[in-house]
Amino acid sequence: MTDHALRMLRHDRRLAELAASTFDFDLDRAVHGHVEEVRLASGGPLEVVAGDATGGTYFVCADGSVLYADSEGAAGIIGSSVDEALELVIGLPGWRDCTRLSPDDGEEKVLACLAETEDEIREYDGIDEERAELRAALGFPERSPVELVRRLRAALLRTEPDFVLLNAEEGCAYDRLGPAGPPLWEPVLAAGRADLARLREGDRTAWREVAEDPVRRRITLRAAQFDRAEDDLELLRHLLRHETRSSMTDELRLAAVLVGLHGDIGDLPLLLDVRETDFDTACGLSDVPEPGADADELRQWARELDESMVGTAPSDEPVSTWTDLARDQGMTELARVTLIRELDSIVMDQSRLRRPWAPHTLDTAPLSALAQDFEELGDLPQALRAQRLYAALQETAWDRASAWHTLARLEREAGRLPQAVDSLATVREALATPGDDSLRHWQRVNLGRFIAEEHYRLTLALVDAGRSEEARTLLTAADAVLDELSDNAAKGVRELAERTTARVREAG
Repeated sequence: MTDHALRMLRHDRRLAELAASTFDFDLDRAVHGHVEEVRLASGGPLEVVAGDATGGTYFVCADGSVLYADSEGAAGIIGSSVDEALELVIGLPGWRDCTRLSPDDGEEKVLACLAETEDEIREYDGIDEERAELRAALGFPERSPVELVRRLRAALLRTEPDFVLLNAEEGCAYDRLGPAGPPLWEPVLAAGRADLARLREGDRTAWREVAEDPVRRRITLRAAQFDRAEDDLELLRHLLRHETRSSMTDELRLAAVLVGLHGDIGDLPLLLDVRETDFDTACGLSDVPEPGADADELRQWARELDESMVGTAPSDEPVSTWTDLARDQGMTELARVTLIRELDSIVMDQSRLRRPWAPHTLDTAPLSALAQDFEELGDLPQALRAQRLYAALQETAWDRASAWHTLARLEREAGRLPQAVDSLATVREALATPGDDSLRHWQRVNLGRFIAEEHYRLTLALVDAGRSEEARTLLTAADAVLDELSDNAAKGVRELAERTTARVREAG
């Protein structure tokens, strides 16, 4: 990975002008930056090195890869170095028209696409002599268009998950430039499929290792969900027994269903033992057939659960299934990018939250779940995006107070103190003028205590940030909330309140 060609363009005005005028790789446009502030979802620096006449921008990432972003909100990696990207831009002057091409399309289609684009360019500019001059000067070999398309496609497929571009202000992701990669479930299931194959081969070491590792066990069960075999019964029994260590998981239910589908009545005692593992399993598997059931009843129970809660298509699983398993395997960026795109899709189309059986109401739980997922990933900006929309969509006073309280906490933790102050003001407004009776007992329950605690924590954060006047104002509001609480609810807050009051006084 080198930037030899970039250095030559920067030191040879003739070559730089050729690259800009004929191949639309203009170093002079770098000074203007991109059309909006952007950042990588994964973090890391971005250096603008060139732009084009359409408002697109060429960035160099920390590892040397070149990320191109157009002015319409799409971006993708086009080379592992500036040299590689320049070789592509020069060899395929209409490369943006080739982003959907694949070497599998065949040489005829690739050449036809390139010829059409280059003929349009030739109506206004030369290409051939200029390309030959640049290639010779920069030391680029003459590669076939099919080879360059292959390289372009391979580069674009590297964009996710490490090089996804975000609008810095709004946090939404740029669209994919070129082909989408494999669905998330493919890389997530890869290790599980390998372990399932080892179990089927009778590898006793694998039987022990997979069963004792909760992550490998879950992924192997998921692999078995989508690749079912008649001979799997014994290994499924083995995994089911060990999955009880994790209590009532989705994979425990899955294992029970897969065992039950075989219709072996001898498995009924095992299923009943699993059900009685603890309170959660007793609730989650409460409808397991009772002793004395026959094989048909066992199969019917398993089949009904299979159809309603399990299924045989990975694409039918909720995205959270795959993001959770991705995180468990350390595929953090893959999970993050998938969650960002899931949030983007909801932000752009809130009708996705409509309940099928009650289309005039919204199920906002996915937003709350996304906020929690992003917080667990340490991505507070995305957590704030999800929680802000979640709070705005709440209808009851209780839900509004709770959601805005959580938003205030996230804003404080992200260092957005003025926004957190405003969010707590919205909480107090919900308490003062609820509009319904959902908050009639807020002074006696944990919600009231949590709200008071957040007021004091934010007051301390304001003092630490040197915002003493705002801290004093918020302390007054915090004390007012505390005075409303019942003695039992206030008991756990008084020490924090006293410490905060003393800290405000010290700050003057």
